[in-house]
Amino acid sequence: MALGAALTIVCALLGGMVQLVMDKEGTGLQDRVVTIGDIARRAGVAASTVSRALSNPDRVNAGTREKIEQIAAELGYVPSAMARNLRMGKTGTIAVLVPDVSNPFSFEIVRGTQTQIRAEGYSQVLINTEQAKDFELDVMRQLRRSADGVVLGSSMLTDEQLAELSSLQPLVTINRPTADAPTVLIDSATAMTAAVNFLADLGHSSVTYVSGPEHSWSNRQRWEAVEKAAAVKNMRVTRTSPYPADKVSGAAAADEALATGSTSVIAFNDMLAIGMLQRMRELGVAVPGGISIIGCDDVLGADFCNPPLTTVASPIEQAGQVAVSMLLSRLNPTAKAMANPFVLPSQLVVRASTGPAPKSLARGRVS
Repeated sequence: MALGAALTIVCALLGGMVQLVMDKEGTGLQDRVVTIGDIARRAGVAASTVSRALSNPDRVNAGTREKIEQIAAELGYVPSAMARNLRMGKTGTIAVLVPDVSNPFSFEIVRGTQTQIRAEGYSQVLINTEQAKDFELDVMRQLRRSADGVVLGSSMLTDEQLAELSSLQPLVTINRPTADAPTVLIDSATAMTAAVNFLADLGHSSVTYVSGPEHSWSNRQRWEAVEKAAAVKNMRVTRTSPYPADKVSGAAAADEALATGSTSVIAFNDMLAIGMLQRMRELGVAVPGGISIIGCDDVLGADFCNPPLTTVASPIEQAGQVAVSMLLSRLNPTAKAMANPFVLPSQLVVRASTGPAPKSLARGRVS
């Protein structure tokens, strides 16, 4: 399902800015929100007087203050949490940007950030950038007034752009190291090395890396690890052209990987790998009898696709939680500083999509 390049608001963005008020009989909802102006008209005072009475009562005489408080209670007025925050120079919200909200990797990031943001009493604004760099940059420049800070997941912006944005607003990145902002990194390179070693132990002498988005830091990290480990094991290694990190692209990636003649494949992420599994079934190529496939991230569904996918498991949800903690430590000058970069480990999880190398380049057929 296509998702427009637009803001997705979650986790009670308004934070109390809009209240639903019971009617006089207490049986239904009024047509609109009770405002300070409503209270002022009922009390016969200026709206500024109502504001002072409710936010700074010592500045209003006792009789007027009590009258205003009584009317506010009768009308069911609830002060806006966002308005209070704005008076203190805060919005009470944290923005989270992800490149593709439909990707399970992004979903896990968002689940982690939401858990931590809610625990700290903030609201979350989720923005799906759809891997559009210009849109990502424009939105980031606009967030200065509407969010206290930003968690930026798998950004493809340049170092110069991130430096500019970090100078405007507290910012933490996930899987995108930069000298100008705190960063949470998932170390998939170590597990990628383990994946190559595992394939070599199974007798594979060749491996193809299915490349993800061209400007992705994670993609570069994973490819470099695969290339280096393959050289150590004297394995022939090839790299495909870059692909979007989605299941649909797995079909073309499978065709290109088969053309290399490699007996094993390591894909940039699980979505590409799952798409490849589907394409292999269409072509009648047995997995793992004809070719072994390894993914990365261990997203929801990787363990019950056909066959279950061998993959590099990453602590994605934890990365979201840590990123929020790092951001809040920047927002609170008295907070203890966290390690930067904060590196989380990953590990190889072996399932049924990998097996011994075929004895000949003739592909095994699906029975």
